[in-house]
Amino acid sequence: MAMGKRKRDRQPTMWVATADLPTAASHPFYARLNQLLRERGFDDFAEAQCAEFYADAIGRPGLAPGIYFRLLLIGYFEGLDSERGIAWRAADSFALRDFLGFCLDKTPPDHSTISRTRRLIALETHRSVFTWILQVLATADLVKGKTIGIDATTLEANAALRSIVRRDSGETYQDFLTRLAQASGIETPTRADLARLDRKRPKKGRNTDWRHPHDPDARITKMKDGRTHLAHKAEHAVDMETGAIVGVTVQGRSRRYHHDRRDGDGRSRRTRSRRRRDGWAHGRDRRGRGRQGLPQ
Repeated sequence: MAMGKRKRDRQPTMWVATADLPTAASHPFYARLNQLLRERGFDDFAEAQCAEFYADAIGRPGLAPGIYFRLLLIGYFEGLDSERGIAWRAADSFALRDFLGFCLDKTPPDHSTISRTRRLIALETHRSVFTWILQVLATADLVKGKTIGIDATTLEANAALRSIVRRDSGETYQDFLTRLAQASGIETPTRADLARLDRKRPKKGRNTDWRHPHDPDARITKMKDGRTHLAHKAEHAVDMETGAIVGVTVQGRSRRYHHDRRDGDGRSRRTRSRRRRDGWAHGRDRRGRGRQGLPQ
């Protein structure tokens, strides 16, 4: 077999027949998913839920709700956490183009269109679509509901820590440090003076004192890699038998599990674990019997 050589200089053809365009077999997962969504009338449901956010006959037609929610599914299944990544992946893959319903002569939406549509559609509508998909899973017997696992992760907020303000007065962090420096006797503090003063202050990043003006739900927290950022805590409940996600919440990172999680007797798990540790300290094993050599 002779070696093929890549042409260094290419002259693209002016006209290409549609039948001569390259095609690729659709991914079996996305093909089956598209079939299920079509059989259940997903596009009609999504358009009815999002009708209030669009004008009747004014302006250029926007991104179809069915395509928008399919893009969110692509982001979840492909492990993409940014709208730029979703847009690039949709434009690069023949299988995802077919899943979205775009031929080669059509351009998939870019990241700005996805972002604009996300801000246009209300959060309650996203929840309605999530509930609809969950009902489809339950109809297909893909939700057992016997064993539910809860997991949480820290998500960095799209907010800069340098932009936080005081909750009581709305004063910025820089102005707050300047006022403290002037109160301590430094009339015109430099950046080095402010940094030295800030370094010595205890508990300087308390969420009870500071908030972000554009993202008030974000909380100052330490990330898993040790950095300090404004962040949220995302929690999701998963059916352990099928892997279906049955619930998702996003809340302040400073909230703890033991405030809300209760056992059947109404006592928190933190209380039960403390009593269990006290039992070990008094020489009792997990079944309440005294260990050998210690008083009963």
